[in-house]
Amino acid sequence: MSRPVFLNSRGLAGSTILLATVLVTGGGLAAWKVASLRAADEAASKQPEPVESVTTAVAREREYRPTTTSIGTVLALNSITLRNEIAGTVRRVSLVPGQIVETGSVLVALDVSVEEAELEALEAQAALAKTTLERLERLQQAQATSQEEVDQARAAREVALAQTARTRAIIARKTIRAPFRARVGLADVHIGQYLNEGTELTTLQGVDPAANVDFTVAQAVAGSLKVGEPVAVFPAGQPTPIAARIVAIDARVDPTTRNALVRARIPNGAPAPGASVRVEVPVGPLASAVSIPVSALRKGPGGDHVFVIAADSSGQHRAHVQAVRAGTVVDDEVLIIEGLRPGQAVATSGSFKLREAVLVAVAGDSLR
Repeated sequence: MSRPVFLNSRGLAGSTILLATVLVTGGGLAAWKVASLRAADEAASKQPEPVESVTTAVAREREYRPTTTSIGTVLALNSITLRNEIAGTVRRVSLVPGQIVETGSVLVALDVSVEEAELEALEAQAALAKTTLERLERLQQAQATSQEEVDQARAAREVALAQTARTRAIIARKTIRAPFRARVGLADVHIGQYLNEGTELTTLQGVDPAANVDFTVAQAVAGSLKVGEPVAVFPAGQPTPIAARIVAIDARVDPTTRNALVRARIPNGAPAPGASVRVEVPVGPLASAVSIPVSALRKGPGGDHVFVIAADSSGQHRAHVQAVRAGTVVDDEVLIIEGLRPGQAVATSGSFKLREAVLVAVAGDSLR
């Protein structure tokens, strides 16, 4: 059996003292904490409200035409791949890569020694046929020969002339000339080299200041385009567009991609032929939108937004988050399709550090 525990008077007094000490200490700490919080609140209430410095811009209404973007290829107005029409051995080469050649310049000449010898023989035959014909015509006047002999002599002369012309044409086709003023591309043709018919010799790119740009658009977009309409061409690495105008729209839509080919012309300052460019093509009629500087538009998890600057009841300016739907960028401005009215002031420089209802100081007179 367990024995009962009895506290004597000394143990009871010690416990009472310990409990009282704990209670007093806890009460003191609680009072100190409350006093500290009150002091902090009083100190905070005496501190001025943080102010963020920003510049602002006033949203304005402007007209714009929606655009779509396509990738185009720059093409010279005149561009060919040079090939030989007749097989032969190279006797002369004037293909210097990068050199500009004039119209009619001899680029490649094939050996024509055999054809030249044949031409001399044919010219002699033609001269003999001519003499024979003239003699028979005189005899016919004297009624010393028949009309049949005269006709045969005339036919022989015509055949000789035709054969002479054919040989001259072969000689001319073995001399390859520049069809237009152009810049010579890379070439690998050497004297003494035998060229089969249709061998690629080099490429010729016209040196006109103008150039074409071919690009494709959806069939619905192609249906709204017209010859003469302007498009903006952006070369790689160049933020400033080059003005161009549509000169042709293909009558056929690709059955696989459902796209149509469009050709625009750059009057001057075009990139090198073959270069890839970005083309902005107008789509649809003019529309109205609100424009603001690009620096005023902010991106966030909730989407695009701006900070609208408005005065509160005390006349101080505060920033308020306002969701918007942004459109295309035109020059240094972005078009706002929804969420903003003309005349509203938005924060531009310094908008990255703003939050809802924060007090702002507007630099300069940007609100005016």
